[in-house]
This record gives sequence, C-alpha cells and structure tokens, in this order.
Amino acid sequence: MELKVKSILVSQPEPKTDVSSPYQELAEKNKIKIDFRPFIQVEGVAHADFRKDKVNPAEHGAVIFTSRNAVDHFFRICEEMRIPISNDLKYFCPSEAIALYLQKYVVYRKRKIYFGNGDFKDLLPHLKKNKDEKFLLPSSDSLKADIPKLLEDNKINYTRAIIYNTVSSDLSDLADVNYDILVFFSPSGIKSLFHNFPDFVQENTRIAVFGSTTLQAAEDAGLIANITAPSSKFPSMTMAIESYVKGVNKGK
Repeated sequence: MELKVKSILVSQPEPKTDVSSPYQELAEKNKIKIDFRPFIQVEGVAHADFRKDKVNPAEHGAVIFTSRNAVDHFFRICEEMRIPISNDLKYFCPSEAIALYLQKYVVYRKRKIYFGNGDFKDLLPHLKKNKDEKFLLPSSDSLKADIPKLLEDNKINYTRAIIYNTVSSDLSDLADVNYDILVFFSPSGIKSLFHNFPDFVQENTRIAVFGSTTLQAAEDAGLIANITAPSSKFPSMTMAIESYVKGVNKGK
C-alpha cells in the first residue's frame, strides 16, 4: 500500500508570478507541503573557450533558439567577443514566449522573428522556407538529441555552438531532508540527484517525471516513476500529481 503524500520537492526554481501558481493551488487544496529547489544550474562558456570551437556567429544569417538561456548566452558571447549582430539576422524560436524574450536584446518589431506553438517540430515549415540560410544553433552541452536529428533529417544547414553548460547544483543541505515525492523535468535533474547522493535508494519516495527522456533517465538509474506527464489525460505535471495524491491520500 502506497503511503500518504505530505511533502513534495520540485527540482526547479519556485514560479515567480503575481497570481497563484498551479503548485500553490495544489498545495492548498490537498494540504501538502511543496518546496522548490533547482537541481541544476547554468554556467556560461567563457568566450576564450568558445573561440577554440572556431564557430563565428557573424558567418550565419539565422539563429535557432531553444530556450531563454540560449538567448541570454548568445548575446553575452557576441558582446564579449565584440561580434556585431546584423539587423538582417533571422531568429527562429519553438515558442512565442522565447520569441518575445528577444525584446530584451533587439527591437522586436524591426526583426525577422519566426516561432512555433511550443514544439520544436513547429519550426520546420519556417526553417524549410529559409533553407538557403546558414543556421546557428546556440545550445547547452545537454541539448535534446531529437533536435539535431530533426534538423539533419530535414537537411537544414546548421552549426551547433555550445555556449553554456548544465551542471549539478550543490544539494548537500538536503541530505537529512526527506520528501514523499521528488519531481524531475530533465535527465540532468536525475543525474544531479545521484551526483549529490550516490547512495540514494528510492524506497518509499515517489518519483514524478516530465517527458520521455526524463522517464528514460529515471529508469536507467534504477528508479520507478510513479507519476508521469504529459499525457492525454494529464497534460501538466500538477494535474498528474494531483490525481496521484488524491488517490493515495483518500480516506487516510
């Protein structure tokens, strides 16, 4: 019999919002404690190390951003290396949220910006319409393997540039803290768990994972994923967790 859930640790920063977040509503509705702690952190690649890869952003007419981190570190590298950014540079983003984030660095309405509906595949029609361009793909060292494969399968001319690394956070202060559910959103989070606690044994701890690659990483590490998302029934992690919590806490 699965034990009642009283506490959850989400391996991400706490959502910054002026209104109640889904996690806050989940905690209040089910009377459980939810804490947030990033299991991974981003470190920018020094421009001196970036030069060794001999990738020149100025030689590309278009850039593909997969995250806000990629946006930040692309413009950081260009500034540090004093690389001029052409007003004609084209920007491609899998979501409107990432596209709008470009306003931090460029005059949005004066730039050629293309975006999808949240899935990288949504970009393919835009990329194919610009197939004569030479694309730059700024990324971390842990880019999802399906992104380069999709570009290569569709014969998109691109160069990958690793401009930041994903590293494990120091979680030593959590050594004596136990949670009923640990929530992960990336293989890097699973890796960080065992980097910090190599002797971790799941026992009664429930594991929640988001995405197929995170699920695979959990299983490869010998963990049992008790809660998975997204799915047709539970498109969000909070919905999947709430269903599970109601099931095991009912009548206890």
